[in-house]
Amino acid sequence: MKALIQAAHKAYECAYVPYSQFPVGAAILLEDGSILTGANVENASYGLSMCAERNCLFHAVSAGVEKPSIKAMAIATPQSHRVSPCGACRQVMRELMPLDTPIYLSSKESTETITNDALLPLGFDKDDL
Repeated sequence: MKALIQAAHKAYECAYVPYSQFPVGAAILLEDGSILTGANVENASYGLSMCAERNCLFHAVSAGVEKPSIKAMAIATPQSHRVSPCGACRQVMRELMPLDTPIYLSSKESTETITNDALLPLGFDKDDL
């Protein structure tokens, strides 16, 4: 998973964060070994900003990646403490990745692992419609 985590750290270097100065990078590992990335992108109209996790997953969906093909995700920041995804990202992650997908939360000092399902227990999904 070292390459995946490194890709997430490299992705935050592309973040557009002129307001928060809080870069985040995300990367997903696909079953064929390829890695897709995303970074957060802010906007002066704050509600139009997009998190790295969603940018990464929307990139995958736009490229034709199917849910079962996603084997892991890494989320990275240059912070000294680990940062976890916001609620909106957790909902999108639950929809677009298998529930048992390992998620690596990486800071400049450490990495923790959690599953997609553990990030949003009892989450809302298509069965609730």
